[in-house]
Amino acid sequence: MMTARRLKLAGALGLGLLALTGCSNNDNPQDTFGADGHYSKLIADLNWVYIAAIVVGVIVGVAVILALIKFRERPGAPVPKQVHGHTSLELTWTILPALVLAVVAVPTIATIVKLNEKPKQCMTIQVVGQQWWWEFSYNNGVTTANEMVIPAGEEVCLKITSRDVIHSFWVPRLNGKKDAVPGRVHDWYIAADNPGDYWGQCAEFCGLSHANMRIRVRALPKADFDKWYQDQAKPATTPTEAAALRGENIYSQQCASCHVIKGAVDAAGNPVDFSKPVPLVSGAAPNLTHFASRSVFAGATFPLYLDDPATPDIDESDPYTAEHPILNRPRLEAWLRNPSANVPMVPDDERGMPNLHLSESQIDDLVAYLAGLK
Repeated sequence: MMTARRLKLAGALGLGLLALTGCSNNDNPQDTFGADGHYSKLIADLNWVYIAAIVVGVIVGVAVILALIKFRERPGAPVPKQVHGHTSLELTWTILPALVLAVVAVPTIATIVKLNEKPKQCMTIQVVGQQWWWEFSYNNGVTTANEMVIPAGEEVCLKITSRDVIHSFWVPRLNGKKDAVPGRVHDWYIAADNPGDYWGQCAEFCGLSHANMRIRVRALPKADFDKWYQDQAKPATTPTEAAALRGENIYSQQCASCHVIKGAVDAAGNPVDFSKPVPLVSGAAPNLTHFASRSVFAGATFPLYLDDPATPDIDESDPYTAEHPILNRPRLEAWLRNPSANVPMVPDDERGMPNLHLSESQIDDLVAYLAGLK
């Protein structure tokens, strides 16, 4: 009786899990089936392999169940006839799986080859992973963090590496995974057919805050991208408001040993020296030159802007492009107040942003300065 109950319970759980696998959300930002680029569509075209695997799995499962029932041990039953040495049977169960594997392997290998073919023309972006954020560098000297901006409808060539441990770059709707390995550079390619936002994250466990190491790829129309590309190459705007000026001074004293801002000056108006040793395991921190032009921060974990409740016509799914974006001041202040309380880090081990023990007035001034870095 107990065995029957256990079988029923196991069967119910199995059916429940099977039903859950069919659950899908078309708005899932990391939906591997929502391909929107040349490379991701190549991968999506292999989805029939899942159907083949299900068919084979069902056949094998039914065969096993029938064998268990037919050949189960019974009192006084003779020993079943052995099939060892049955040539035709052994050839059958050797050739059939080989044929199935060949049918699956040939298109899979062909797809892998196509995914690794370098396009004839592409824009190159250097991608560097580290604990726990991504750095993106362009050919015009622009360096950003967490948010990669690309032109829609164009091929993009990535040069992927790491500064500390092994990471894995993965934006499901644009392409598959590619490891970021210290001391090595891996070529990878992405393309977005349409303007929009494409989310991804590190797909290789890389430490305490691995789950928070996210990626946001923003595909812009060509004209918008060209403008963004030119604006990002400019140095940061010198602040004029008193609070922002105080924030710039605090930055030069407290933050400049790790974070670079092109055009930043100290209280005396001299360019900030970024040649000091960086007290981090990775030896680098996010470039903040145009921090306020991004839509996310802290490993793309938090939105930098909120929707304006006074303008209901704004697309709530994308505060970055809103006509009147509101700075996510509470979260930014909390981040400056105590970073490891917002994202798991080990600052004492020089992994992640340390707590600078800033006063509330210093935090206010820093926020005023950062908000002007557009």
